[in-house]
Amino acid sequence: MLTAVILVGGEGTRLRPLTTHTPKPLLPLVDRPLLTYTFEHLARYGVGRAVLSCGYLPTQIEAHFGGSHGGMEVEYRVEDSPLGTAGGIRYGAEGRIDGTFLGINGDSLRMADIGALLDFHRAKGALATLLLTPVEDPTRFGLVRLAADGRVVAFLEKPRPEEIDTNLINAGLYVLEPEVLDLVEPGRPVSIERDVFPRIVEQGRLYGLALPGYWLDVGTPESYLQAHRDVLERQLDTVVGELLGDDFLFVDPTARVAAGAHVVPPAFIAAGAIVEAGARIGSRAVIAAGARIGADCVVEDAVIGAGATLGRAVQVHAALVGEGAVVGDGCSIRALAVVGPGARLGEGNMLAAGVRLGADVELAPRSLAF
Repeated sequence: MLTAVILVGGEGTRLRPLTTHTPKPLLPLVDRPLLTYTFEHLARYGVGRAVLSCGYLPTQIEAHFGGSHGGMEVEYRVEDSPLGTAGGIRYGAEGRIDGTFLGINGDSLRMADIGALLDFHRAKGALATLLLTPVEDPTRFGLVRLAADGRVVAFLEKPRPEEIDTNLINAGLYVLEPEVLDLVEPGRPVSIERDVFPRIVEQGRLYGLALPGYWLDVGTPESYLQAHRDVLERQLDTVVGELLGDDFLFVDPTARVAAGAHVVPPAFIAAGAIVEAGARIGSRAVIAAGARIGADCVVEDAVIGAGATLGRAVQVHAALVGEGAVVGDGCSIRALAVVGPGARLGEGNMLAAGVRLGADVELAPRSLAF
């Protein structure tokens, strides 16, 4: 049985306040947790077991997924203290693998052909093989330099422009042999990127393969919003995309959209949501389960979390409203602003320029214009 060890232990601090009460793997992406997309991807390529190396709020993750998901066994290992990427993989893999396995960074979305990566790894007799992805702006990333046969010869961290001769980066999915675990000292933080892979490069047994397919590191409000856009626009193959269909529009049968409201695809309106007359939803909008959108609101290129309420004539553009938040009449939320889960935003406030209102915070009417 092919096993994947998935690192899901981080606190998701760059996504606060959305992760204040919710571990990042459970943050909703359209209508299901972010981690579900990784499970769906792995299942397509015959992965039979996922071991989650957990740290932050692990009981929530286990309570949601239980012991299986979509026919895949799911197990949990909880780190007492952060062990780093290599330490987390070793901790998750010990006693659970007896052959080639996958190590995965749970923060990213990817849709590459894992079968092709496995075939390449075996053909090369590699100890470890990295999935690589090309990027448009290589100055923003650490780069991976390859020989003609795919062997990794160097990692370029924060390269100067004159040093850049590749646009390939580590996509956070590895094919690993059990011997890799012997290179990881147990019980202390170890980085697979900085401490382990360079040693395998010295042995000449670290390979990399760039494959076509979607990739996104979901680590900030900007990239989290981008992930929603990409799912709605069917830039990656997902079950949600099948629900959206060729019209790029899904309205759950239990949602109530008033006759005077206007919905512009791509858009997703989940179960129990209410959209009142005069509101405009979309394009690129998600209204999560049980959310209520007041009369004359505009929600465009934005996500409204489960159970959230928008008062009358609220404008939400390129922004995120957390679950259970209450936004008063006439508010404007735009330009990557975030309203935290459970927050209460009094009428007439304006949030923009990436301002984040913390979870459960209450803001008086007309007290913020930014």
